[in-house]
Amino acid sequence: MKKIIILFVVIALSSCKEQIKDYVSIQGKITNSSDEALTILGENFQKSITINSDGTFQDTLKVIEGGFHGLTIGSIKSFIYVKNGYDLELNFDKKKFPNSVNFNGNGSGTNNYLFEKVKYINNGKLSDPKWFTGLKKAEFDEKIASISKDLDALLVGAKDLDPEVLKSEQENNIKFIEFFNTGYKRESEMSNVIKKGTPSPKFNYPNTEGENISLDDLKGKYVYVDVWATWCGPCIREIPSLKELNKEYSGKALAIVSLSIDDVANKDKWLKMVADKDLQGIQIMADKAWDSDFIKAYNITGIPRFILIDKEGNILDANAPRPSNPRLKEVLNGLSL
Repeated sequence: MKKIIILFVVIALSSCKEQIKDYVSIQGKITNSSDEALTILGENFQKSITINSDGTFQDTLKVIEGGFHGLTIGSIKSFIYVKNGYDLELNFDKKKFPNSVNFNGNGSGTNNYLFEKVKYINNGKLSDPKWFTGLKKAEFDEKIASISKDLDALLVGAKDLDPEVLKSEQENNIKFIEFFNTGYKRESEMSNVIKKGTPSPKFNYPNTEGENISLDDLKGKYVYVDVWATWCGPCIREIPSLKELNKEYSGKALAIVSLSIDDVANKDKWLKMVADKDLQGIQIMADKAWDSDFIKAYNITGIPRFILIDKEGNILDANAPRPSNPRLKEVLNGLSL
């Protein structure tokens, strides 16, 4: 009798083990889409799933390592959290992605939470690392406290959350808030350095002839600085307007300085472009590209960037209009040139 009971238990346990899937089942429906397939990508893993003419799809995949995977449908690039054993149903309207996304089945709790967080971040425009620009300290503190509360509420309200995701999200929420606190402090300190009316950070860099030109050399003139590079497409597109500006304000109390942040190793490429495109005005090259003192002092993280400095070397506009912007001439014509 004992042997029969033991055999029964062994068979029962074996049956349980057989029921645990070592793959992911995924199905669903995508509306308002003409795409023929959706693709799921992981590290050393890729699976294309056919989308039927009515928008439905169904397939299985055996992931190498569970966790975040890329999810691509046409022009949409997003993510999905999958592990072997999940049985997911994914439905959404492509025209309303990601707001229409809804998951059902095993693994849905984790994915629904993650997409709710994405929606919260998008709707609050928090994906812009400088969303807080212009907020006073009290306003920022109130906003950041509200964000922290909302993120905690999302996490607490999540159902059937994967334990690994729960732990990770608890840490990520703390880091998210710390990131903005640090960013606000840094931006506040920087805004005092590059505030209108304060002395501009200095530059002193060589021109095409190897002669150093400094901001101090240009005192008595307004200085319009164009920060650019030979590899920057938007910078190149400003060249015709910049040439026109040089021609129109020639002989007036305006120095137009084009400051290249090309790597010094590419000096010949810079010199060639200056010659080939017959670039006008004062052409100089920074000494350490993005790490040059003038670039760091103005906290320049993207180019082209234009800066307007007054006759005494004080900042008029740390983010002046581009040459192609008609507003620039309105600004310049309002100065005593």
